[in-house]
Amino acid sequence: MSDDVNAGHLRAFIERIERLEEERRALIDGIADVYAEAQANGFDTKVMRKIVAIRKQDRDQRIEEATILDIYLSALGMS
Repeated sequence: MSDDVNAGHLRAFIERIERLEEERRALIDGIADVYAEAQANGFDTKVMRKIVAIRKQDRDQRIEEATILDIYLSALGMS
């Protein structure tokens, strides 16, 4: 890399990253607030987190994971 650094360009990148980090922190705080509200209304947030993760998967991925889970539970005598 060259010793010549465009300070203005570098500063712009750093400032964009910092703004995005702030936005990410705000989003994380917002998600935590929603889970806290759900818990206060009697919902099981651990199960809700699992549902959110499952909804991110496509149908085939969910079926494959459920099948493997069933096989493992059967092998352990837990089904």
